[in-house]
Amino acid sequence: MSRYTRPKAIFVDEINVDKFIELESAQKAYEQLHHSIDKTLKMVLLFGRPGTGKSLLLNRIYRDLRDRYELYLFDTPSLSGDDFFRKLFLVLTHQEIPQGAKVPFGTFVDYLKSIKGTRSVIVLVDEAQLYPKEILEQIRILSDTGAIKFVISLHKTDEEELVAKEHFQSRIWEVIELKNATRDELKTYVHKKLLQENEFERANQIRDSHIRFIHRYTGGNYRETNKMLYTAYEIYEHYDQHNPSRIDHNRFSRKILEMTALKLGYIHV
Repeated sequence: MSRYTRPKAIFVDEINVDKFIELESAQKAYEQLHHSIDKTLKMVLLFGRPGTGKSLLLNRIYRDLRDRYELYLFDTPSLSGDDFFRKLFLVLTHQEIPQGAKVPFGTFVDYLKSIKGTRSVIVLVDEAQLYPKEILEQIRILSDTGAIKFVISLHKTDEEELVAKEHFQSRIWEVIELKNATRDELKTYVHKKLLQENEFERANQIRDSHIRFIHRYTGGNYRETNKMLYTAYEIYEHYDQHNPSRIDHNRFSRKILEMTALKLGYIHV
């Protein structure tokens, strides 16, 4: 195994709440979402560009609060109404809909009205931009019953912002927006990722000039930053295994970063 295999693995893009990196902006969003769940709101919108940490935030809040609230996470998008309502039926009744059977939408609405005041059901819906528009409209209607609160995670693009306004503008009581990292935040993020796995030498090798380069091409997006550093260490790993004399193990190379940017299409020759 190469000496770069472990640092490469640190930057695999995955949703792992146990490896959450504590940043001030991320903690602020976490506290805001926690506070929103405490309040009697019908709907909360979690907005952010792809790669800003929405899924990680939902998974973290679910892990931390599921023992205190009747909280459920729909982390896999439902591409059909039947699939979505099968999940919802299980959440509400703790029973599965028999194969081949369907429950009319009006039955869901009536059931929620009947339990209002006796239960407080909270559903975290990730990747809502992948849901059919008719499901989003039905989520809006269900939230109007006052018996179920939806936290909707949605990519912040012009098209999806329009979808949110069309379906939810009169129902959204709170909007939480996750943004890309500033340069200082990105520096903290990269160093903490490495230090968390005891890669002290690798963390010390990444200087401010490297962070400026990474931020210039990723815009501070966490997913793109992970991809860039994963690829950089992958290139290091290749040289270490096949031509080790070509690399200096005591410093992080700007040339390797430039090769990474070329490979990922950030720089065009």
